[in-house]
Amino acid sequence: MSLNSCEAAHTLPQVVRQAARSHAARAAIVDGDTHVDYAALAQQMERVARALIALGVQAGERVAIWAPNLHEWIVAACGIHAAGAVLVPVNTRMKGAEAADIIERSGARVLFCIGDFLGQYYPSLLDERRPASLAHIVVLRGAAIDARDLEWRTFLGLADAVSPDCVHERERGLTADSVADIMFTSGTTGAPKGVMAAHGAMIRAFNEWSRVVGLGEGDRYLIINPFFHSFGYKAGWVAAFLRGATVYPHQVFDAESVLQRIEADRITFLPGPPTLFLSMLAHPRLREFDIGSLNASCTGAAVVPPVLITRMREELGFRIVTTAYGLTECGGCATLCDPADSAEVIALTCGKALPGTEVRCADADGNTVAVGEPGEVLLRGYHVMKGYFGDEAATSEAIDAQGWLHTGDVGVIDERGYLRITDRLKDMFIVGGFNCYPAEIEKALAAHEAIAQVAVVGVPDERLGEVGCACVILRPECSVDQAALVAWSRERMANYKVPRYVLVFDGFPLNASNKVLKRELVKIVIERLGGVG
Repeated sequence: MSLNSCEAAHTLPQVVRQAARSHAARAAIVDGDTHVDYAALAQQMERVARALIALGVQAGERVAIWAPNLHEWIVAACGIHAAGAVLVPVNTRMKGAEAADIIERSGARVLFCIGDFLGQYYPSLLDERRPASLAHIVVLRGAAIDARDLEWRTFLGLADAVSPDCVHERERGLTADSVADIMFTSGTTGAPKGVMAAHGAMIRAFNEWSRVVGLGEGDRYLIINPFFHSFGYKAGWVAAFLRGATVYPHQVFDAESVLQRIEADRITFLPGPPTLFLSMLAHPRLREFDIGSLNASCTGAAVVPPVLITRMREELGFRIVTTAYGLTECGGCATLCDPADSAEVIALTCGKALPGTEVRCADADGNTVAVGEPGEVLLRGYHVMKGYFGDEAATSEAIDAQGWLHTGDVGVIDERGYLRITDRLKDMFIVGGFNCYPAEIEKALAAHEAIAQVAVVGVPDERLGEVGCACVILRPECSVDQAALVAWSRERMANYKVPRYVLVFDGFPLNASNKVLKRELVKIVIERLGGVG
């Protein structure tokens, strides 16, 4: 589908409807032996919407999805939108308590959930923590054990009781400004906040993103980035449907399996964080795979060394490689590099602001700093979130009276308008493309019986970009070793949040207000770890 043919689409159901008209017989999703063409996608979207209406889901109500990359995830999400409801993606790496918190605070009464995945039956992770407000779990693959829950096929059967006209009425009620999704992102307070994004803003931003990065009609798009993340959802299957490309969902990253799929499915488009490409390049049998179909890629979400861009072009065969910068609060994309730029420019900058949006760097008083001078990165435009769900105070803190979103990142803008991120005002660090917020991890670690105080910092890592280090002060007569604390942590938090290192301290460097000086602490940690990386 050309860009022009999608310009009239203001909502995601309209995007699917238009794609079905333009590409009826073309595969929209290929998931193993399951092939869903665009005409069937529109039909399945409508069926899910009818079934949700049969369950009593109202327009504007939140519906959650907790599952890996599957065709059912996409179909369920499209159905949620067509029912006029709001999608709430839940991170599959979360433990039961973490997922339950998001489900409860979003008010979701229906959850689409994977059955068995990575050796666990996911619905059972909520057994003791299941929010009272959660009326139904729809098990996407596998059996529904709880009497309140439904298997996917049974759920779809509910659609027969609802007329398609009901769905069409819900779709007509949507506008470009309607909330499409609430994506929960952790803040420096440690409490995840729900970012509300509109249909129209998402469509406009990722029309532009897909144009610049070279995603086109007929491309075969292997989506490894998880659907619960903007990179796999908005820059993933939404962008693919805008362009008439075919989505190939991939559940768990493994370099060999990815190389096999590129060869077998003749994948042409493959974005991802630097970790993905570094792992592919490091595979001992890389040259044995036929990956000549690869054409275009976009990377980012972590430090990108210039040599990686060069190697992606020369060794992996990408004709188009670019980078981007964004955060959940702006829909995942704020700036883009031009693929024609040099490897150094693409690696060391984030490019220019999306057309129709603004970016500037400001001092502590909000004044724009001079070209080449560092300041906090501020964003303004259609792509900025509608706010944090149920949290007006946090929204007002993030978006000022002039509409500028304060990112907490420090950057420099050059004379061409290219942005370069140099630091973070917040303590966040990024592990393999996933944001980690120390306050959230510290809160969990503080519950350990041996820990009196804890401070978590990010340190460089060659493969993942950064990893966490837990700096702990122990309680009297207590001890803890690294392996034991890591194992304890894995039971309580998503894997990417689990500290890679544990160091015991007698005291932390503090300022006059007795706050931990994180930058000083990082220097000490790196020295004690022998440089890490």
